[in-house]
Amino acid sequence: MTVPHHALEITLTRPLSRSALRHAARELPIATNHDTTRLMALVHAKDPQRATHRLRHRLGPRLPIDVITTHYPDAGHQVLLNVAFPPATHTALKAHADRAHQTPEHFVELALRRALTEHTDRERDRLDRAVRSLLAHTDPAHLLSAVGHALTRLPERPTL
Repeated sequence: MTVPHHALEITLTRPLSRSALRHAARELPIATNHDTTRLMALVHAKDPQRATHRLRHRLGPRLPIDVITTHYPDAGHQVLLNVAFPPATHTALKAHADRAHQTPEHFVELALRRALTEHTDRERDRLDRAVRSLLAHTDPAHLLSAVGHALTRLPERPTL
């Protein structure tokens, strides 16, 4: 299904001043978080790639944009990531991609997938060690009950 508008999230390299925010909002309606480092925009385009390109073209000169992402995953559960690298970084990235016989986009995608997989594996291993340590001092039923109790309690204040 083709959606004429795409929800995009913009991560900024620094907070915006009120005047910069007003100036950008004249170009495209945007919503901001509490410290103006993350923005949301709806962009009319045929596909997410065109939407991110259009957003960067319209707001890039006005805002310190670091990253643009699609807010909602696509049918394949993927989120589009749009990053504008500085020229030196782009040149180095292109050289590495050329040596790997890949496009820079595919090279970055594979590197990100590897990094996320490694992070997931490390986190799984860390949690496994923690659970095994807890099980060394209690039985599984008590641990499961304690985890269930902890998960059902609301935090007293938001976690950062």
